Amino acid sequence: MNWPWSELGLPGPSDLAAVRRAYAERLKTTHPEEDPEGFQRLHEAYQQARRASRKGGSPSEPQAPRPEERPSAMDIPQPQGRAVTCVEAGVEAAAEIGYPVLVRPSFVLGGRAMQIVADEGQLRQYLKTAVEMDEDRPVLVDKYIVGREVEVDAVCDGEQVFVPGIMELVERTGIHSGDSISVYPAFTLSQPVRDTVLDYTKRLGLGIGIRGLYNIQFIVDKEDNVYIIEVNPRSSRTVPFLSKATGHSLADIGTRVILGESLRDQGVTRLYPGDKEKWYVKVPAFSFGKLRGMDAYLSPEMKSTGEAIGYDRRLNRALYKALQASGMQVVNYGTLFVTVADRDKEEALPLIRRFYHMGFNIEATSGTAAFLRKNGIRTRVKKKISEQSEEIFQSIRQGYVNYVINTRDYCSGGATESDGLLIRRCAVENGVTIFTALDTVRVLLDVLEEITMEISTIDE
Repeated sequence: MNWPWSELGLPGPSDLAAVRRAYAERLKTTHPEEDPEGFQRLHEAYQQARRASRKGGSPSEPQAPRPEERPSAMDIPQPQGRAVTCVEAGVEAAAEIGYPVLVRPSFVLGGRAMQIVADEGQLRQYLKTAVEMDEDRPVLVDKYIVGREVEVDAVCDGEQVFVPGIMELVERTGIHSGDSISVYPAFTLSQPVRDTVLDYTKRLGLGIGIRGLYNIQFIVDKEDNVYIIEVNPRSSRTVPFLSKATGHSLADIGTRVILGESLRDQGVTRLYPGDKEKWYVKVPAFSFGKLRGMDAYLSPEMKSTGEAIGYDRRLNRALYKALQASGMQVVNYGTLFVTVADRDKEEALPLIRRFYHMGFNIEATSGTAAFLRKNGIRTRVKKKISEQSEEIFQSIRQGYVNYVINTRDYCSGGATESDGLLIRRCAVENGVTIFTALDTVRVLLDVLEEITMEISTIDE
């Protein structure tokens, strides 16, 4: 629609700066409540002028493609996915993409209602009960890719992009980034992957037409292929952390860009300033003990309620400081209780062996215990809760269990998952640290081995 620009105090199709000036002038004499229609027209003019500035055309031209459609147009890979508006379309999309898939409402904050589903039965249940779905509220069905997750906060002024740092998450994809341990600078990424992340960040900021702060999350798979998960054209929860770690006040830089001051005018001339010498670690803090009924299992839906930061010239020391500051009891002795899914047993074995070699006592449910004993780890067997036994509860409540490791399969359910939920709840109620991701266990062990004095015979 072509707006009567003269009624808005504008000479004709205008740019963003002219619309902003008109808005400011109107505010001097008129309150928005006194002329809602006029201010609504100014808002429409602003949106049209913004679209025109991105495309280089007139404000009345059709709207540019949505941001989620742009990465493919820029030859930036994304996990295969589709937006669906009914159950059957969702089932068809998942069959085409291949299970497991990640499903979520099209617009969410904090990973609300996001879930990994392993089969058609789970998907149908989710689409029928977990979310509202129609033409205006589609559900996204994306291929779930296992890999390392990488996150950046950046500023774009339309001509230049500034990325103060690249953060790498400890936990692999499948756990919400707000519930993951974040490390700056990235600790496992190769230089080609870093270069790709910076390249995609620059191309997305300029291609979408962002003016100000934005956040991007990436997946890096086993072959070092980089995929974009999402672009958020706004500030994110990691901005304070990255600002403190890098010394660049992103909120100030981004706000000045929004107000029209370019990055170059602010003295920012490089895409990436380089890594700091120290390690900075952000660890989530949880309030499961105060939120009764909340499941402590980490998933794509965010559950943390705070965070803590640790830094040091050595990564393990920075991790130790951040873990302690988050409220976790970091001890290098005691008893470990383990119950892990079959698919995790091989990966968990070397981790549990490291606990064993540090002198921890190991307790486990029958299936996990049999596997550990077979591989040379002395293990006390505890009967399952579903076998009408209180043994696991008693171990946790008596206070000698220091850590609980509990993982599950995507398609878990029935008695197995009921047991897991009760174990996690008991651990939370008794102040026992629980881990549901083996990646977190791995970094804890790195810390424990750093602070543990090794003892051996004189001839070893």
